[in-house]
Formats: sequence, structure tokens, C-alpha cells
Amino acid sequence: MTYKKLVTAAVVASVVLTAVTADEFKGRGASFPGPVYKAWTSAYFAATGNKVNYTPTGSGDGIKSIKKRMVDFAGSDKPLKADKLAKAKLYMFPSVIGSIVLAYNLDGIKDGELKLSRAAVDAIFTGKATHWDDAVITKGNEGLKLPHEPITTVVRADKSGTTFNFTYFLNKINPDFKVSKKPKWKAHKVVAGKSNSGVSANIQQIKNSIGYIEYSYKIKLGLPAAQVENKEGLFINPTVASFQDAAKYATWTSDNDFYAVIGDPAGATSYPIVAATFILLPTEKIEMNKKVTAFIDWAYTNGDKAAAGLGYVPLPAETKDEIRAYWEVKKIK
Repeated sequence: MTYKKLVTAAVVASVVLTAVTADEFKGRGASFPGPVYKAWTSAYFAATGNKVNYTPTGSGDGIKSIKKRMVDFAGSDKPLKADKLAKAKLYMFPSVIGSIVLAYNLDGIKDGELKLSRAAVDAIFTGKATHWDDAVITKGNEGLKLPHEPITTVVRADKSGTTFNFTYFLNKINPDFKVSKKPKWKAHKVVAGKSNSGVSANIQQIKNSIGYIEYSYKIKLGLPAAQVENKEGLFINPTVASFQDAAKYATWTSDNDFYAVIGDPAGATSYPIVAATFILLPTEKIEMNKKVTAFIDWAYTNGDKAAAGLGYVPLPAETKDEIRAYWEVKKIK
């Protein structure tokens, strides 16, 4: 065999070997972490040759898909309590922390200029305020020229963990508002969009609209977002620093599979609408679970910079270590 043929044969053998040894697995669910999962999966493939396909279809779809074992792992922004995890035979742990912003489309009002009190947020999303110049909104916004135009409220059309966390915040303001992945909205004029990207696109296109989206979608599209009144009565701009301050109040424990809802935390500098997003794994898929946790472990070690660049808050080192210990106990590492 000639030297050229030997080299060609070696290259072909290498490609075949790589194809055989490289891992490939798929997940779907929460759109909230979609941008950071896209960054992580791309970098993981470049570093290891292992391919992870994640489709941001919404938390409700993710939970349904993993329960039916249609995917290898699922993403959900709504954490599941121990009894539901046990019934569905699932493990759960957080991957990253993000935030929900109130993005708007109002002529002449720039990013961060609109201040929304807790009463104003409640009034907009319950329909008590129907126009932008309603007194509950103009109070605290005396320097802004808010139009006498109907408020179009943009919400999620699908069952959504982003909605779950946003309604958790609304429930803290108004206990009559039910926490739900897909509530019955009573806002004055409602337009629904599928996933965070769909809601973002509607806000971008519809004048005098407002909606709730994950922060990285606001950054990507350059949408203006409001300052929101926190538990301490202070108006806080959505920034990575204010998300980090809020994330300090998260309490995690492996005893309950890291179940935690962070929304409306204490702290004078805390942004009030923050949330963790979670990975769900089927308990019986031990070998596949090891492949998934290897990817997440890689992201914990190498993905913080990408997460922070997209406006997410990486988990604290001690939380990551507790999750790794949880994997060891479950024999999925």
C-alpha cells in the first residue's frame, strides 16, 4: 500500500473511531435557559466531540417529554417537589440562575426609564390598569410622558416555567393571583406567544406592549426593560449584579433534590424576579445519565464565563460541589 493510501486509511479509521466513541444525546424543555444551553452545547462539542441536542420547547413540554421518556434529559424552570419526582422516577438538580424582566415597547421611553411599582405590576397583569396613563403607573413616573393608549400584555401561550416563576412573584404581591405554568390572564388586552422568543418578538412588534421574558432575550434583541420595585420598596434595574445579589438568598439541599423557588428575595439591592432552572433525569437510565452529568459537570467547570456573558448567574462553587456529591450518591457520575 502506498504512503498516500496509508494516510487516507488512517484518517478514515480516525473518523470512524470518533463517530463510534463520541456521545450524542438529546434534551428539550425550558426556553428560559435556551441561550446558555446553546452556548454550552456548542462549546462542549468543540471541546469533546460529544453532541448535545437541546430544543427549547417550554418547561411544560420538557416535563411531559421526560415523563414519557421521549428524551434523555429535560429542562424545567418549575422545580418538582419530592413526591412528584418520586412518582415520575426522576432526579433533579439546578444548572444556572437567571432572571425575568418586564420588557416594553413605548415610544420615547428608553431602557430602564420606566419604573413599575409592585402595585403597578399587579394592576397591569390583572387588568385593573387598562391604559398606560393610569394613575397607578404614572405614580413614580412623573417625568415620563406615558400615552393614553391601551396596554397590550404579552404572555406565554405554552405551559411555561418562566410563567410559573413570574406568577410566583405576582402571588407575593397579590395572594389572589394563582401560581401557574399557564394561568387564565385577566389583563385588559392579552397577546400570547410561544416560548421566550415568541413573547420577545411580540413585544418588539406591538406598540404599547409589555411582557415578561428571560433577561438574555432582552439583551439579544435590545428591548428596553423596567425597573421593578423589590421587597424592600426600592426600584431595581435588571443587571447581572442585582441578579447575583438576589441569588445569594437561594437555599439548596440535596435532601429534597435541590427544590427551591427564589422569586421575590430579600435584600435592598436584589432584583425581585429571579429563578433557577433545573435538569430532570430518569432514574433508570444510569449510563445515559452519566453522559448527561458529564456534560453538566463540564459546563459547571468551563461555562461560567459564557453564562455570565449572556446575563445568567452561575451557581456558587459550593452548590456545584453539593450537586456533584448528589450525583455520586445516585451513581450517575
